[in-house]
Amino acid sequence: MYLTIQAIVLRVTDYNDRDALLTVLTRNHGKLTLKARGLRHKNSPLIAPCQLLAFGEFTLFEYRGQYTINEAHSIELFSKLRRDLTKLSLGTYFAQVAEVISQEDLPNPELQALLLNSLYALSALDLPEQQVKAGFELRAACLAGYTPDLYGCRVCGNETPDRFDLSAGQLECSACNRGEGGIRLPVNAGILQAMQYLCTCEPKKLFAFSLGEENIDILSHLTEAYLATQLERGFTTLDFYKSLLI
Repeated sequence: MYLTIQAIVLRVTDYNDRDALLTVLTRNHGKLTLKARGLRHKNSPLIAPCQLLAFGEFTLFEYRGQYTINEAHSIELFSKLRRDLTKLSLGTYFAQVAEVISQEDLPNPELQALLLNSLYALSALDLPEQQVKAGFELRAACLAGYTPDLYGCRVCGNETPDRFDLSAGQLECSACNRGEGGIRLPVNAGILQAMQYLCTCEPKKLFAFSLGEENIDILSHLTEAYLATQLERGFTTLDFYKSLLI
């Protein structure tokens, strides 16, 4: 049985001296594992479409639940992204997050679109990296089922709270803190408005917001901490990206 899909490569793992396994994200089939025969050979026609972060069309042969790539063609390789190590490492972090929150054989067109749009923003748009990072992280959290409540203090209902509870995903006034555990990060009106926008805007307009440089850095720190708290894990790719900024 043959199947044709459009997918983005999330991870490439050596299988033996000649072959490799790809973890890819598709629109209609969710996350899939594909065997790429001969990929590790230097003259393999699969090298371009099967590299990390490549978006391509794959014709697959299925046998006993295992998919093997029969043919593959590149659609977008994000060439400019690959020429910048810092941006490439950030894109790799996005891919690792997508792998964690996606599931086998469960359609997730919104997640694939988010990843592709984020890689395009890094590659082609003149935007601060921290802005793209924040947009991806908060929207990914929403798609994973962790949409925060960003409309008023959870205790008193005040529309201008100044704290965000990372565990509860809710806002709170500093005066309303009852001494409960958990980490709360400060927010201001601009950051709160940006977060509300990121959770509700049209996917294609995700990065069409603006903040001052200082607020963008604060927002990026907050979205990073929120995603890690909700997923209860860290990411080695994020650690590497941050090491390049030192």
